[in-house]
Amino acid sequence: MAKKRKRAADAAAEAGAAEKPDDSAPARPERTLFGFKEPPAPAPDAEPASAAVSPAAPLFRNKEKVLVTCSRRITFRYRHLMQDMVSLLPHAKKDSKVESKQSKGAALNELVELRNCSSCLFFECRKQKDLYLWMVKSPGGPSVKFLVNAVHTMEELKLTGNHLKGSRPLLTFSTNFDEQPHWKLVKEMLTQVFATPKDHRKAKPFHDHVFVFSIVDGHVWFRNYQISVPHNEIDKVDKGGLDKMTLIEVGPRFCLNPIKIFTGSFGGPTLYENPYYISPNQIRALEKRKKAGKYAKKVKAKVRRKMHEMENTLEPDEFADMWKGED
Repeated sequence: MAKKRKRAADAAAEAGAAEKPDDSAPARPERTLFGFKEPPAPAPDAEPASAAVSPAAPLFRNKEKVLVTCSRRITFRYRHLMQDMVSLLPHAKKDSKVESKQSKGAALNELVELRNCSSCLFFECRKQKDLYLWMVKSPGGPSVKFLVNAVHTMEELKLTGNHLKGSRPLLTFSTNFDEQPHWKLVKEMLTQVFATPKDHRKAKPFHDHVFVFSIVDGHVWFRNYQISVPHNEIDKVDKGGLDKMTLIEVGPRFCLNPIKIFTGSFGGPTLYENPYYISPNQIRALEKRKKAGKYAKKVKAKVRRKMHEMENTLEPDEFADMWKGED
């Protein structure tokens, strides 16, 4: 019997199956403060690429999302600070409180995955006095644990500065962030967490405030300033006229004291440990010892006074009973 002819569609399908497309992931572009740097366009006089090269890959889009949550039994002041941070970060997501236990890392990692986030800011309050901040990249790490001091919320400060909610911030860092490796890591984590992704659906496409991170005495100090520009026709700012721009503080204020840097998410091997860190419990114990020392000095002074009176008794006064019988 004669063989059947192959149809044109079957022949095209076999040819397409023979040439498999390249399924490798596109190379990740370089990250900058304002997003990811796009690859430069080819020069007009450059040689054309060969036919074997795959078509242009889609650009990488920054989809950074930050989960902001806290532990139970947090005080109102620290809760207001957390709410201020949520209002400053358009790419942040809130969630319910988490129990502060030894197994909180596994629960938070699962929560971050369920909320489709890549970072986490966890405010952990202990003894209703001390506030710790976990800054975590999930699920692979690293994570940094801070002690939060000098907390001042927006409602408490009532500063005159004001900026539009959802606008993208400019991030500025002091020069000493580049001096030591652990500060470089902290700088990169602060950049990824606090920098609003480009073209985010809740973000405004302009910059009208600045986040300032500076290192003083081994602590990271945070400030938020509004960029104020005069809008009068007479005082209209030209392009590059930075001398007429002013900064007005908005708030909040807080200070971060780094404790440890871990390799994993909410734990793992320790990359860095602050040798100058003193826990608040030790500080309170020293204050109690000082107060106990003052009380011990008073007791010793009373004992010395009694011993002095016993050793140096006064002679009886011969005129003490002179007027007793004349009542």
